[in-house]
Amino acid sequence: MGDRDREFEQFVAARSKALMRLAYLLTADNSAADDLLQTALIRAYVRWGRISSNPEAYIRRVLVTAAIDEARRPFRRRETATAEMPVTASPADGFATVEERIRLRAALADLPPRQRAAVVLRHWVDLDVARAAEILGCSEGTVRSQTARGLDKLRRALTATDERERNPR
Repeated sequence: MGDRDREFEQFVAARSKALMRLAYLLTADNSAADDLLQTALIRAYVRWGRISSNPEAYIRRVLVTAAIDEARRPFRRRETATAEMPVTASPADGFATVEERIRLRAALADLPPRQRAAVVLRHWVDLDVARAAEILGCSEGTVRSQTARGLDKLRRALTATDERERNPR
């Protein structure tokens, strides 16, 4: 095994968990997230000599563009997603309960792909506007507006869910 392969393996071992979280947040489906991450890692491996100085930025960009591309072409999907979100507890999350995480992920999954990508990059990955714009391939103003619209839709969805839970009819 060459140095290139070792470097790539070390990178994947160190960063695959965080990249998988990003892929899941972009797709809202474990299987789709797995496929998306594998696609990104294959592309990264092929270009490793050129991207090894900042591979995570390259892989994030591939994840975002591939997720948006897949959302635009639902007819290419061979599998159908289920309506239920998986229940997976993650102690690293800052949410108090599994139910809150499920509600938030369901609301996030309902956002249009570009809004979802902007919200995830800005608030989960904690990138600044300029870096998110670079990854999304758009202007900083577009990132701001997509993030604002996405957050507004998330607030409305979560507020409506809260009201339904408080006032069941």
